[in-house]
This record gives sequence, structure tokens and C-alpha cells, in this order.
Amino acid sequence: MNLRARVRAALSREVDPAVTAFAARLAGEADARAVLFYGSNLRTGSREGVLDFYVLTEGEAEKGLWPTVSYREWEHDCEPLRAKIATMTLAKFTEAARGESIDTTIWARFVQPSALVWQADENANEQVAVSIAAAAMTAARLAVAVGPDSGTEDQFWRALFQATYRAEFRVEKPGREDSILTLNAAHFDGLLPAALAAGGIPYGRDGKVLTPRITVAEREQVLRWWKKRRRMGKPLNVARLARATRTFDGAARYAAWKVERHTGTKIEVTPFREKHPILSAPAVAFQLWRAKRANRD
Repeated sequence: MNLRARVRAALSREVDPAVTAFAARLAGEADARAVLFYGSNLRTGSREGVLDFYVLTEGEAEKGLWPTVSYREWEHDCEPLRAKIATMTLAKFTEAARGESIDTTIWARFVQPSALVWQADENANEQVAVSIAAAAMTAARLAVAVGPDSGTEDQFWRALFQATYRAEFRVEKPGREDSILTLNAAHFDGLLPAALAAGGIPYGRDGKVLTPRITVAEREQVLRWWKKRRRMGKPLNVARLARATRTFDGAARYAAWKVERHTGTKIEVTPFREKHPILSAPAVAFQLWRAKRANRD
């Protein structure tokens, strides 16, 4: 199966109707062209925890830092659903997926499974499919540059994720790339040769072992491209975190839910805390300290 067919099949996978309804609700809040659903809840089908969405909007590719991040809670059939939403233009998403941006997060994230759960029209569907295919080609190009001269698909993808994780501030434990490949084995099976073929990179095959036929000059060109992005990975992470402290819509509610989930302590989200989550942090920390002390006593 060629890359475009693989991408279309993956994007059209069925998801929980509650997820589709949530996506439509998010699309209605923005000038959306498409909504992508991804993350562990896509794999498991669970509604628990936080659903992860990318809302892709109309407009020219934005400058500066992106995406904007927000948090929403919605009651669906008497069940609370929670979602973390990244919002950016479809134009910028496409640009980033092609590797034209200094950022690595889009192509490294969307070479992994995702589902197109809302679309404005067939043109949006097509552009998202093109973008996801581009993300796979960008990731595959780096995988064969940082990976072995010959190896299995897993060895190349493992080298890719190890490289991208080292370039960012990550909370995952070492070996996270192994769980990604194991839990999404069907998704990655055959993806690398399909992406190489679509990207015009020839390769040889002996059973499960692939040998990309790239020249020394071609490899060095990719590594120069990667070196610039690797250097900027951590500074971009820091800049986005700093920006999120000021622009994360719903940050206080998201933090309160996380605290209760992990500690069992319910944090009241007052209007002040909703508006000033950073200034409220010391009071919340004190409340957690008192709760922990009370539990010890």
C-alpha cells in the first residue's frame, strides 16, 4: 500500500462518537478547517483522562510561537469529558509537517497515529492527508540519516525518536520509543518503506532488513538540517512553556484536575485562580501541604 493510501486509511479510523461530538464542538468555537485526534486515548478508545486534539484553522501560516493551547471540560451523557487542545492554522501545520519550520514537534508527533475526526470539506480532508504524508516523509528522511546503514524498520524509527527526544525537554522515561513502537506496531509496519518510496529515497530489502541507498552527501545534508533543529529544540520548549503560563486558556482547571487525579486533593478553582494561575500557585501548594500533613496525622 502506498503512503497516501495508508494515511487516508489511518485518518479515517472510527472513534468514539463522544470524541467526534467533542471535535465538532471545538470546531464550532474556531474558524476550523479540520480537527485531529491523537494520543493514548485514540489507541485505547478510553474516555478517561484527557483527550488530545489539534484544531487546524483557516488563515495564513502564523509567525512566532505556535500552537496556542487550551483546556475544555464538557458533560456528555452525564459523563465529564476533558480535553487539551492545540490550535494552529492548517497552513502552518502543513509547512511544519514538511520540515520547513525550525520546529520538530509536528512531524515527529504526526508520524504516529492520528484520526481526522472533523473536517470542513473535502479540500480540508485532502490537505490534512497531504500534511500527514509529508510528516511521515520528513520523519523517514531523518530516520535513515541517524539510523544504521542497514536495519529493521523498528531500528530506524527507534533512532529517530531517540534523536527527537534528546532535542527536547521530555518527561518520558528512557525507552519511551520502545513503547511507542510496541503499542502501535500495526501503524508502523510497512510505514518506513512507503514513506521512503514517496520521498524518492531508494532502498534495498532483504527480508525485514532495509538498506537505504543515500549518498554520503545526502546524509550530511539531512544531518545539517537536523543540527539546526536539534539546537533549537530545548530553547523552543522553554519559550513555549513561558508563553503557556500567560496564554493557556483553562490552565487553572487543567491543573486542578491533574492535582486531584494524582493526590486526591480537590482544589477549588476560584475566579482569581482562573485568571492568575501562576500567582495562585503558592496558595495551592500550601493547601496540598496541609492536606498531606493531615493525612499523615
